[in-house]
Amino acid sequence: MAGLRAFASDIAASLEYTHAPLATQFDRLGIRQIELDIFADPAGGLYANPVGETLGGVRVSDRPEMHAPGFKVLHVQDIDYDSRCFTLINCLNEVRDWSLAHPGHAPMLVLIEAKDDELPEVGLNFVVPILIGKAELDALDAEIRQVFSDEEMLTPDEVRGDYATLGEAISTEGWPTLGEARGRVIFALDNGGRVKNDYVAGHPSLRGRVLFVAASPGEPEAAFAKLNDPINDAAAIRAALAAGMIVRTRADADTVQGRNGDTTQSEAALASGAQFVSTDYPEADPDFGSGYSVVIPGGTPARCNPLTAPGDCRAQDIENPDKLF
Repeated sequence: MAGLRAFASDIAASLEYTHAPLATQFDRLGIRQIELDIFADPAGGLYANPVGETLGGVRVSDRPEMHAPGFKVLHVQDIDYDSRCFTLINCLNEVRDWSLAHPGHAPMLVLIEAKDDELPEVGLNFVVPILIGKAELDALDAEIRQVFSDEEMLTPDEVRGDYATLGEAISTEGWPTLGEARGRVIFALDNGGRVKNDYVAGHPSLRGRVLFVAASPGEPEAAFAKLNDPINDAAAIRAALAAGMIVRTRADADTVQGRNGDTTQSEAALASGAQFVSTDYPEADPDFGSGYSVVIPGGTPARCNPLTAPGDCRAQDIENPDKLF
């Protein structure tokens, strides 16, 4: 961190946070949505010797999984690379193992952000990532299917059923019930733009795909919405919920709220009706001293949605496999 601050203090500040191991997040903190940032590494070894090691960072050079082919899980290549699990396969295995051991858990969302941005040239010989294209996105689906069976996931094909599009299925039938979705994992692509377009291309309404993509009501893929600003996106969140979509929003970002303790955004997120609220602070960071953290009010670990839940919903029943809504 000291080395990073020396040439990019603003970047250093935005990266100054961490997360517990996945099983700890699921067990002790009640987390039911995570984001995994991935970089393509089809030959293996591209990220095995991060520049950050020369700045005093933790060593990963002796980790054999970094030399194996397949997607690597890194926040930022070369400078924020000491992940809780280094390969997508290993991360997915941890999620699946926990899911199978807790068959009544609330549906879990795993967001995947496929990254290929280059770092600025500052004379440190940063790795140039492989561009994420159609071949890499096909490989992403294949790695997820290598770990998860269709029965262990909720896939676009299952949700669409016999309808022409996902949007039509959601607006007509809605998502599967909680009883049908317990103990299963939903995968969604965090990317928009070029990467999203490449993922959808050749797969109308995500036919044959594993991940849902962020969409708006009325679009063929309109099952999942990513609306990260619960204040400025409040109307869009309400519209997505009215269309039957699942919504993800954010309570905080870039350590800002963790440092200043401002709960304005987190309160808006929790009141928005979004089914998934992301935070970097399920626990307060003692180094910041603000006391800022985000927990689901009355959550066990989930609660009845304040806008869309049926009147007889009880939070303690959400992870009860004997209870159907």
